[in-house]
Amino acid sequence: MNNTHFVNCCGLDVDNHYSTAYDVALMSRELIMKHPEISNYSTVWMDTITHTTRKGTSEFGLTNTNKLIKTYNGITGLKTGSTSLAKYCLSATSRRDGMNMIAVIMAAPETKTRFQEAARLMDYGFANCTMYKDEYSDLTFEPLPVNRGVENMVTYEPEKKFNYVCMKGVVPEGITREVTYEQDLQAPIALNQKIGEIKYFYNGQQIGSVSLVSTCSIAKAKFLDYLKDVTEKFFMK
Repeated sequence: MNNTHFVNCCGLDVDNHYSTAYDVALMSRELIMKHPEISNYSTVWMDTITHTTRKGTSEFGLTNTNKLIKTYNGITGLKTGSTSLAKYCLSATSRRDGMNMIAVIMAAPETKTRFQEAARLMDYGFANCTMYKDEYSDLTFEPLPVNRGVENMVTYEPEKKFNYVCMKGVVPEGITREVTYEQDLQAPIALNQKIGEIKYFYNGQQIGSVSLVSTCSIAKAKFLDYLKDVTEKFFMK
């Protein structure tokens, strides 16, 4: 978020407190991707709050100010906001077929406009984008040899799944892969150490990559380890 300067945590107007639609989208993406449980709260339409003090207990109702909760297919949140200077703002998030969309509206002249424009943006995204997903079902990850380790082979797996948003005109079938491995692996090998990589290309241009990481640690072999290995091989003859 290179074009954001927050002076307070509530968002109310003060001098030198600002952000951009792009930065708000980055912040929203961080929230929904790393803390998806936020949707359990941001999609609640109405709720009742019980307030208890020494004077007694009282209840009051809350209604979600994000009207898209009731009208937009796949909506997952996220946050409305308005002040006299910022006018009517919205970060709207939605999900369909495993693909998330984020639409950020700032300085809308009236509250209805922000919802209409956010819906239009997300509609455009869902109509023009498809998701390429690599589940690695057709790949076999054979163990790799390790030199000077207490174990001779190391197992590994992709660090994460690979997803790529294909804009209209990009054919997912045209995406190709290239798998490479580190040469001459030497112990010690740490858990989750990068030992290879899957690179993805479209029309000759790299569009992403996923690291191949070890699923175990392998210590460097010492003299006693070599002695034990030689002894075991001798008595197995």
